[in-house]
Amino acid sequence: MTLKTPLNPHLAPVTVPDPEALAHVQRLCDLTDPYTSGPAEEELFAAAMAESHAWHRERSPFFRDLHAATVSDDPAAPYGAPLVHANFFKRHEVLSIPREDVHLHLTSSGTTGQKSQMFFDEWTIRSAQRMVARIFERNGWITPDQPVNYLLYSYEPARDLKLGTSFTDNYLCDFAPARQVEYALRNTGGGHEFDPFGCIAALRRFAEDDAPVRILGFPAFLWFTLERMRAMGLPPLQLPEGSLIILGGGWKGHTDQQIGKHELYARVTEQLGVPSERIRDTFGSVEHCIPYIECSHHNLHAPVWSRVFIRSTRTLEPLPYGEKGYLHLVSPYITSVPAQSVVMGDLASLLPGEECGCELDTPWFTIHGRAGVSRNKSCAVAAAELMKGMS
Repeated sequence: MTLKTPLNPHLAPVTVPDPEALAHVQRLCDLTDPYTSGPAEEELFAAAMAESHAWHRERSPFFRDLHAATVSDDPAAPYGAPLVHANFFKRHEVLSIPREDVHLHLTSSGTTGQKSQMFFDEWTIRSAQRMVARIFERNGWITPDQPVNYLLYSYEPARDLKLGTSFTDNYLCDFAPARQVEYALRNTGGGHEFDPFGCIAALRRFAEDDAPVRILGFPAFLWFTLERMRAMGLPPLQLPEGSLIILGGGWKGHTDQQIGKHELYARVTEQLGVPSERIRDTFGSVEHCIPYIECSHHNLHAPVWSRVFIRSTRTLEPLPYGEKGYLHLVSPYITSVPAQSVVMGDLASLLPGEECGCELDTPWFTIHGRAGVSRNKSCAVAAAELMKGMS
């Protein structure tokens, strides 16, 4: 008798708050192929966006006024989506659900700086988690029968810790059972401190084990670990076959020491023995939880559940392929907060799918950094402050 591998709980069905009012949103988010595209998917996405706007107009006075004031003046706006800057959520708490329906509350920043306060009903957060699971499933990264050792370049759990990055990295541990878990940012009781020697010790220990290793979190911490290993004269390690590295959070706050991702990947392969195709960067934010995960060619493709635009930094008009501007992300999945059309503080450029060369057809984008200089600090900024004097 052959035992069937159990379904990952994050792939389980989840239902929109109102199946009648959000029927197209449900159908869109139920699509199982993360990168399917075509006229039918485009028609479904447009219908889902219309339902999303209606949902938020009825429940959020802020969005109702914004929609009335902007969409009539801009009939060519993609999917009739008025723009909301991500920084808006650093100063305002705007919900489209009753407070008692809030299932999860996350923030975007660390110990300092303004924080985006984002609230999720059960549908919104579970739907976003299922999207991640769909992409992991497509890549063969859900391995319920293969325990792994985790090194998390993120915050060790602490009481009342609501950071989106910490939540995400711990959630990603659900796709393979844990043999051991080590954190790079250790909880000291009064905060968190980066522990490079603990990271090195964990990697050396894991290299002697037979279980694959999964490294998740901020790329800057991984780079500083590799640099410390080299400075100490330690020989390269060979992590077990099947090891996987999923990075996220960027280099914000330490751009003066940032290196290109391909240089980082080459050093990871050189010092840890993990091949390039098993190293993937990601992009995401607490304001827009759609997962953007690199393909095998290391480009960030838009999944079927979202659309990506680039906006002029001068006029906010949509820009054509290849031009640099503000990153504008659109998705109807969110029902808890009117964040279905968010302009990020990141500068990016968008390119057509065929220019990547991988098997995916959807457009992909490149992040060029943050726009301007701001006192606002993200999780990565707060984390980077912990690295001062440790590199």
